[in-house]
Parts: sequence; structure tokens; C-alpha cells
Amino acid sequence: MNNIRGFHGFAPNISPLAYIDLAAQVIGQARIGDESSVWPCAVVRADVHVIRIGARSNIQDGAQLHVTHDAQYTLGGFALTIGDDVSIGHGAVLHGCTVQDACLIGMNAIVLDGVLVKSHSIIGAGAVVTQGKIVGEGELWVGNPARCVHLLSAEQIQQVYCLAKQYVMLQARYRDDLRSGAGVNHEYDRRVLQA
Repeated sequence: MNNIRGFHGFAPNISPLAYIDLAAQVIGQARIGDESSVWPCAVVRADVHVIRIGARSNIQDGAQLHVTHDAQYTLGGFALTIGDDVSIGHGAVLHGCTVQDACLIGMNAIVLDGVLVKSHSIIGAGAVVTQGKIVGEGELWVGNPARCVHLLSAEQIQQVYCLAKQYVMLQARYRDDLRSGAGVNHEYDRRVLQA
């Protein structure tokens, strides 16, 4: 089965400059911008609402992105929007929230429905941002439930941009390998392991 597929008449719209790993899943109303990347075992499941990922953002290994449908207790549902230059850490879960530009969502963090993470912010590893919270611009939130612990320095904000840039360079190398047919030579690897 294809790892990039439509659902119920909606197909993903992915920039030709983006990288979607063969072990990732992108389903339904997903929009992925230039030089963004979705890494192994990450899931972008836009089956009951829209997921938008801007340019130069990375969805790291095992991250789970989903949305909330329109129903009696969730009128209108919750789309998921990720801005430009955003890094979503390994194993993070984002559900029906908005993450503005140049943010870092740490490994295994959880960001729930209706949350707004404003630009230049960091959600620490393992943090849980509960439904409807607003993370102010340039804030660091940690804990469960997450709370603001301090404002980020200019250097910390620059590190967020640097991480996004590193992933842009890495995804370009992966795309080049796919185009050239380069990959792991499994027979050679087995011989090396047996030596």
C-alpha cells in the first residue's frame, strides 16, 4: 500500500521540494510546503480535517499528527496548522492545534486541541500542553501540565532556526539519494556483518 494516499476524495498536496520518507504515512487533506520533511514512522493523518505544514519544517521520527472532526462537542472540529521553520521532535503528538513559525516541539511532547503556540517558542521534551492553552511568543513551556518557565533568549531562538536549517539540508540529501537510486546494498551489508 502507498505511504502517501488520499482519503474520501481528498489527496495530499505535497511540494516537489519536500521529502516524505518511505516509512512515513501521509493521508488525506495534508498540505506540505517547500523543503519540509516527514521522517520514518511519522504519521500525518488528515482524514477528518486539514493538516497544513509550512515551508522548511520537519516532522521527526515517530511523530503523530492528527485532527478533530466536526461533531456535537467539537463544533467545526480542529485543523492542525504548522508554520514555517518548525521542528516537531521525535515521538511528539500534535492534535488539532496551531504552531506558528520557528517553534520547537520537543521529543515526546503532547500538544492538544485548540492550543496556539505562538512564534519563536519551545515546548520542552515530554511536556503536555492541555486543550485550549495559548503559548506566548518566545516562551519556553515544560512539565505536565505544561507551563511557561521563562522567555527565550535571542540565541535560543536562533538555535530553533538553525535546527530547521539542518533538517532542510538533510532532507535534500535524502531526496538526492532517492532520485539517484542510491540506497543500502543489503547483500554487501550482510557480508560485512558476517566478517
